[in-house]
Amino acid sequence: MKATARCPAVLIAAPASGQGKTTVTAALARLYTRKGLKVRVFKCGPDFLDPHWHQLASGAPVHQLDLWMTGEADCTQRLHAAAQEADLLLIEGVMGLFDGDPSAADLAQRFGVPVLAVVDASAMAGTFGALAFGLQHYRPGLPWAGVLANRVGSARHADMLRSGLRAPEDWLGALMRVTASADAGAARSAGALLPERHLGLVAAHELSDSQQRLDAAADALEATPLGQMATPDLQRWAVDFPAPVHLPAVPALLEGRTVAVARDAAFCFIYDANIQLLEQMGARVVFFSPLQDTVLPACDAVWLPGGYPELHTAQIAANTGMQASLRAHVAAGKALWAECGGMMALMESITLADGSTAPLWGLLPGHVTLHKRLAALGPQQVDVAGHTLRGHTFHYSTSDSSAPVVARTSRPGEAPAPAAGEALYRQGSLHASYFHAWFPSSPEAAAHLLGGVPA
Repeated sequence: MKATARCPAVLIAAPASGQGKTTVTAALARLYTRKGLKVRVFKCGPDFLDPHWHQLASGAPVHQLDLWMTGEADCTQRLHAAAQEADLLLIEGVMGLFDGDPSAADLAQRFGVPVLAVVDASAMAGTFGALAFGLQHYRPGLPWAGVLANRVGSARHADMLRSGLRAPEDWLGALMRVTASADAGAARSAGALLPERHLGLVAAHELSDSQQRLDAAADALEATPLGQMATPDLQRWAVDFPAPVHLPAVPALLEGRTVAVARDAAFCFIYDANIQLLEQMGARVVFFSPLQDTVLPACDAVWLPGGYPELHTAQIAANTGMQASLRAHVAAGKALWAECGGMMALMESITLADGSTAPLWGLLPGHVTLHKRLAALGPQQVDVAGHTLRGHTFHYSTSDSSAPVVARTSRPGEAPAPAAGEALYRQGSLHASYFHAWFPSSPEAAAHLLGGVPA
């Protein structure tokens, strides 16, 4: 293994959420992939939706980087491995550049990755320069690539923004307002290129014109100085990524076991790294659709990940075959791990945002209520069989269940409290929680939830 791997890299950040960094990251990935470069994209922090777009744009797996949730050693290993095979690494930040602990800025400084700031300049002129200057100099020693003005109204507007910069070389261009046209081709002004719903962006696989939307964004970006950089120009952002220290071997805790993972429009919040870890632990992973399939595939354990069960309640309730198959699976003492949306689907009923109530599968006692505002958000950890499993929580619903609570999650650096955090329910061989787990943070805990480690 090489001691270091050198590769151009840039971290795409912003002053706040909603500035357009996901669109810019995906457009960059699509543009340089079209030019024949091998691009690898990472997402800073926990996120299931943005990676769908980045994977479609780059044609390569997208993994998360987070100095707390995934850990510095994991980040080091993934970046070094990607740098050995790629021509360009892109890291999409999270929230604002300095928001969170750890923040995107922390990651950039730890690995020496220059920051490309994306600023929604639709309602500013000279202040754009002040904002760019502040982002660059707020923290001494922050690696810096430059600034891209997003959602710009005209060429004259772009000139006003550029003239406000103290360092002209920081200007990476102006990206005009773009969206997909009715024929999913040309770029036009106004609207949102990547549509959103209550949990974030609509996943790329849910839209028939996703590739055309990405091409429209890439076409718009190609007209900027950033988009016109040739392969040799990218070397100004070359970074030496260190090789990881010796990492312990992944224990074969699921050797010989088959894990069935739900994956469809209702259950789609899956970290690729989680699937990778299951296979490294010896599991055979098979996928199924709780919406379409009427029986489980032959398996030893089931994982119901999060997603959008609230958008598919009629189909879930109507699939009595899958309901019976899941019930028989648990009755046989086989492990079932359900997180967030997966847990919601196992409850008895749900009250939707419009006030109507719909039945669910009823494997867990209790009721779910969907709200119009966030109910919980942030990094979390939980003790599972004596091992600490890290992850996060992000949901718009609340639940009321009489199922036994065997643990509660806590925030980083805090001890669990009886009435705080997310409940980890256990009923027989079924574990369920709003908590989204990052399996590599504790292979032992992940294997326990899937029946691979004795209680």
